[in-house]
Amino acid sequence: MGCCDAPGLMPVETALDKILADVKPLSSVMTVALSDAMGRVLAEDILSPINVPPFANSAMDGYALRADDLKDSDTLVLSGKSFAGAPFEGVCEAGQCIRIMTGAQMPEGTDVVIMQEETEVEGDNVRFLIKPKAHDNVRPIGDDIHQGDTVIAKGTRITAREMPLLASLGIAEFTVFARPVAAFFSTGDELRPVGEPLAAGQIYDSNRYGIRALLEKFGCDVLDLGIIPDNPEKLRAAFKKATTEADVLVTSGGVSVGEADYTKDILEEQGEIGFWKIAMKPGKPFAFGTIDNTWFCGLPGNPVSAMLTLYQLVQPMLAQLSGHSQYQPPQRITAKATTLFKKRPGRTDFQRGIYQINPQGQLEVATTGNQGSGAFSSMHQANCFVVLEQERGRVSPGEDVTIELFNHSMY
Repeated sequence: MGCCDAPGLMPVETALDKILADVKPLSSVMTVALSDAMGRVLAEDILSPINVPPFANSAMDGYALRADDLKDSDTLVLSGKSFAGAPFEGVCEAGQCIRIMTGAQMPEGTDVVIMQEETEVEGDNVRFLIKPKAHDNVRPIGDDIHQGDTVIAKGTRITAREMPLLASLGIAEFTVFARPVAAFFSTGDELRPVGEPLAAGQIYDSNRYGIRALLEKFGCDVLDLGIIPDNPEKLRAAFKKATTEADVLVTSGGVSVGEADYTKDILEEQGEIGFWKIAMKPGKPFAFGTIDNTWFCGLPGNPVSAMLTLYQLVQPMLAQLSGHSQYQPPQRITAKATTLFKKRPGRTDFQRGIYQINPQGQLEVATTGNQGSGAFSSMHQANCFVVLEQERGRVSPGEDVTIELFNHSMY
């Protein structure tokens, strides 16, 4: 058993439970216009101010009439038209019918619509080929939503599914929680900005780009503090700026056990560490705590480890901080392994996988290959995580495994 598999590491589930037990939603709220609401989290229940639809209307193109009029005759006299936005004015009398279009208001005196394919028309006389039941093909008032109904609950994050719903109710603005402000930086003397040449022993800072993308997908306003060298004073200054301007500080690197890994040391000086080291692979050196009133999440420096811990641990934390009480964790389902998955017992392993439906309709998953914590090309190839339980060993082809489908933040 290697050092990373040593007993005493906190299980992933325990770590997440501790995070969510500590973090409380931000209290700040603001009013936003519907056009600016995408991705915001509701700070109030939305009650419908109207019935939807606000009037009884036709579910198809045809003729509106009184069902009882066809009991003794199959032919009625056409006496008008009702179009969407241009309803028939007046009353449809006995023995009459009204030409009507889909969505148009039902004329007074009518209770049924017969589709045009079930009719024969000769001048102003319409012969009906069926005997309908009252209310056939009619959408009643409030068929979708009744006035006063709770249509969207407090704590819901607004997506493209909610935007047209709110518009259909005529709601122009509403109250949302303020977005969490997330500051982030990378640490390490070996890191260089993208676009600059590399010297011996240097690498490009890739983590900040992935971290920023995910933080924005998680619904945060971001504060990019750049690359901070392995210098205690510069790190302290970065921590100070973050704690005065952000609700959360996310760092990558500096939380391991190397001689130049100062982040954890400064956190112990200025704040409080809730826990450090988790029984997950990749991503063991993850630190969580507080500095003043700012939450701290110290991600590992390896690219896959940084993204994995951000996705698995920081994503649900930020959802809770933002008041997103309707948040659902990424979906997990069972699939059949088609390749070997190497693993040793001791840590929950999140391997990158590619799932598909085989010709027999079964869900199967294969490895992306290299599962090293620095092999980010495997993330590009993957469409899921293969979640291998903490005490599980290697997995042979044909065994069942749990896969976690990537959620919207990965796309």
